[in-house]
Formats: sequence, C-alpha cells, structure tokens
Amino acid sequence: MATVNVIIKHGPKKYDVEVDTSAPGEELKYQLFSLTGVEPDRQKILVKGGQLKDDTDMSKLGLKPGQVIMMMGTPGEGGGAIVRPTEKVKFLEDMTEAEKAQQVGATPAGLINLGNTCYLNSTLQALRSIPELQESLDKYEFRNAAPSTSQLGLTTTAPGSDITYQLKNLFREMSKTQEGMPPLGFLSALRTTFPQFAERSKKGPGYAQQDAEEAWSQIVSQLNQKLQIRESGEGSSAEASFISTYMSGELSSTLECDDPAAAEAGEQPTHSKEQFLKLNCHIDGQTAHLKDGLANGLKEKIEKRSEVLDQNVTYTKTSKISRLPKYLTVHFVRFFWKRDVQKKAKIMRKVTFPHELDAVEFCTDELRKALIPVRDKVREVHKEEEDVERARKRRKRNPAEDQTPEEKNEEGKKDKEKKPATSADGDVEMGETFKTDAEFEAEKDASILAAKKELNSLIDPELRKDDGANQSGIYELRGVVTHQGASADSGHYTAYIKKTGPKDPVTGKVGPEDGKWWWFNDDKVTEVTSDKIDALAGGGESHSALICLYKAIPLPTAEGTMD
Repeated sequence: MATVNVIIKHGPKKYDVEVDTSAPGEELKYQLFSLTGVEPDRQKILVKGGQLKDDTDMSKLGLKPGQVIMMMGTPGEGGGAIVRPTEKVKFLEDMTEAEKAQQVGATPAGLINLGNTCYLNSTLQALRSIPELQESLDKYEFRNAAPSTSQLGLTTTAPGSDITYQLKNLFREMSKTQEGMPPLGFLSALRTTFPQFAERSKKGPGYAQQDAEEAWSQIVSQLNQKLQIRESGEGSSAEASFISTYMSGELSSTLECDDPAAAEAGEQPTHSKEQFLKLNCHIDGQTAHLKDGLANGLKEKIEKRSEVLDQNVTYTKTSKISRLPKYLTVHFVRFFWKRDVQKKAKIMRKVTFPHELDAVEFCTDELRKALIPVRDKVREVHKEEEDVERARKRRKRNPAEDQTPEEKNEEGKKDKEKKPATSADGDVEMGETFKTDAEFEAEKDASILAAKKELNSLIDPELRKDDGANQSGIYELRGVVTHQGASADSGHYTAYIKKTGPKDPVTGKVGPEDGKWWWFNDDKVTEVTSDKIDALAGGGESHSALICLYKAIPLPTAEGTMD
C-alpha cells in the first residue's frame, strides 16, 4: 500500500492526512468526513484535472508529500453529529417471535388452508394491506348492544360470531409472527353469519370452494355496519362508517328511455345518486384493458315499464363517479352462470390492468374540474423527480455525460479566460467556480419542494376536508386477488400485495419502496418482482386478476413534505 501525507485545507483549518494512493477517491472523502463532518456527497475537493470523484484513480494524481489540497463544502442538516443510541441494542437471537415480526425485512404471516379456504385467505391478505383498516380495528370493541343478523335470520351477539371482532383478533395475531397461522375464529364467525360459506363439497368430504369476490363483498358489508370511526374535524364527536369513509364511492346516474316515443310523450330522464363499494370491470369480446371494462360497467341496459308508453321498454342507465374513495376496489366480472353445467364458468379473456390508474375520465364534470389541476401538477412533479434521478445516475457513471455540448463549450471558454490567482501562502484562490453535485442537487430539490407546495395549494377545498377521498384522481395498485382454474367453484385463489417501505421503529418514518411484492399462497409467502403482476392479465386457466385494490396516491403537505 503506497501512501503520501498531504495537507487538506478546509476553510481556516488544515488537516494532515495520510492518503492511500492505491484506493479510489471515495476513501479519501470518507477520511475527510470523519475529520470535518462534511458528508462525501457535499464535498468539493480540487485536484489536478478538476474535482475529485468517487472513482478517481489516486495513483494518477501525482500527489507529493506536503502538497496543499483545497476542500470546500459544509455539513448537511445533522451532518457530523454523533449521538449515543437512546435505546439498548437488541440482537435478533434475543428477540421474541413478535419482536422479530416487527423488524425491517420481516416476512409477513401467511394463512393456513383449512380445506378449500384459499378464497378466504387471499381476501383477508388483501384487506390487511389497508393500514387505516388495521388501525381502526385496533380500536374496535365488541358491543353486546349492537347485535348482527345472519342470513338465516338468527341474531348473533356473542364475540365469537362477530366478524369485525374476529378480524381484529386475527390481524393482531398475524402481526406477531412470521409463520402461517389458521384463521379458525374468523372462519367460524363467517360461516355463522353467512351460512353459504359453510356449504359442503359435492365432490367429497369437507367444505366446498367459494368465490373470493363474494367473501370480499360480505366481509366489507359487515364492516360497513359495525366498524365506526371518529369523523375528522376539530372537536368532532360524530361517528361514521370506516367503509363509507375510505372504501365507498358515489355514482351520479341518469336513466333515459331508448324509445324516442317516450321523450315525445313528455317522459323526462331521471337522475339519482347511489353509493358503491366496488366498480365492476365487465368483460366482452372487445374488452382488452381495465378501462374498457370499467366503461362497460358504468353503462347498462335495463328493461322496465314506461308509464307514458304503458309497456315494458329498454332504458339506458349511464353513471359517472361523483366521489372517488381513497381505496378503490375493482372486480373483474370473470364468472357467469352456465346453465348446461350448473356452475359459475370463467371468462378466460386477457384483460390488462395498470399499476397506476387515472380514474378522472369516469368522473362527473364537477369532480373532473376539481381533480384535473391536481392530477396534472402531480405528473409534472413526478417528471421532474424522474429527470433529477436520471441525471444523478448519469453523473455517478460519468460526470461528463450529464453535460450538453453547449455546456461543455461554455465551460471550456471559461477555463481559458480565467487563470487561478495565488495567495500569499501559496494556496490557490478560487474565483467563480462551477457548481458541485451537492449544490446542483440542492437547487433541484428546492425547485421540487416549491412545486410540491404549489401542488398542495391546488387541492380543492371541499376535497381537502374529505380525508377518505381521492384528491388527485390517480391511484396506485396495492393488491391483487387472483384465481387459477376454469370455474369459481374450483381452482385456487392467491393474493399479491405490494411491499411497503421499511418503517423506522424510532421515528416512525417510512422509507422508499423497492417495487417488489409479496405473493400469499395460503401459508407460503414469497417475494416476487413487479413483472409477475403484469402476467396476471389472464388469457387461460392460469392465475388471473379477480379483484384489484387501488389506493389514492399520497399528496404532499402544505410544507411540501410527505406524511
């Protein structure tokens, strides 16, 4: 190892540093970080040929003993501060199973198949991906004074038959382990409340396979009745349904007779509003994309009696969305009743779906007017962030690649026009200099921060008051329930849930996501890449999307930060 001692001048201070010329420039930066507290990416070290880079070959710089090297840069926020840990370090082997399950990178718990219960396991994993639901369930208390009624008309008041209470217990136990666990209590409550899920198999012993979408709808309907949350607003004591707040949207519909004679006779179109807990993606011979199916589902033909014409005629019901919920459930209507075989057959057609869904086109004119400015600004901010990230990667690979020909020519002219001055002690005095990577990125970060503040100011005042609504019209895909097989009464269900960013146990801040997904195949949990999600469009008996759970993209606060 060849070394040479040089003098690093940083402001008024000088440091005698032993440089390993066989190591890259990054090592010297970390040496200076320990001395000055200036992070490596904020340092500007001037050497022969320009600025020291992480991959600079130190052996080619011709460093001499006692040579003075200029360093510029200041520590970032909190830079250089070494703080003693406030909590005692606990090693993994000393943790309980529950503590291990809370660590960054822990594998979430799977659910054991109790005999054709994969439909339920996949549905529960998708619901568990909603953090607000878990938080609300934690506060839920069984109320004996509020009995529920089963499909057989029986009143159920015991905690063991309360679906909401059993869901709370199940999710709580799942958070304490990385192993597969049986959802016995919840399954018992589901079969008590909805006996259809207790149907016995006609092909052999045990219970029959069920439709995951039916399980989803029945569970959500029970939560809609039982799970109440405090309405937002200072000092508010009123309660509202969790489902109606976060998972329920509103449709504004127009019903008009197709027969021109009805209008000529004075019949007027009727207008109505109704709540929805899911949007249906209807699949026909022309459906190729999710949006095609959603458009089909928002327009339907209804046969009913016309009082004006005094006969049954066809009406067209056209619906537009007047409220978008924070969590949007989309159901691919792949099953239909086939009379000749007396079962729910499956539509195999391939229907693609996006990881990011823009739902603005399905909204009423009034809601579109409120959403479009925010949506467009979101896209502008995302594009600027992507441009900065691409530039950062290019500079890391080769700093010269990030400059346009005009910038390179201008820089060359400045180098020729300006000669470095020398101070009394022989050090080079810097005049006007080009920006460091840290300074360049600081400017870009400031620009993006200002854009995010502007984005927040564009949120419609009425939508701002509605915590459970989508305020931009843009959704990101968070979960997919899939079906493999040819009919709803057979085959296999699984769930894909997008991984969340690592959460700091001390600050509670959530880090960036890695873009990967968890695949829940009953009690087997596997990490997969996003291309596996793209393969769930269908086209055969292989796994195809049955339910997609979309979440409204997060928006910045008034300070430009993300909650």
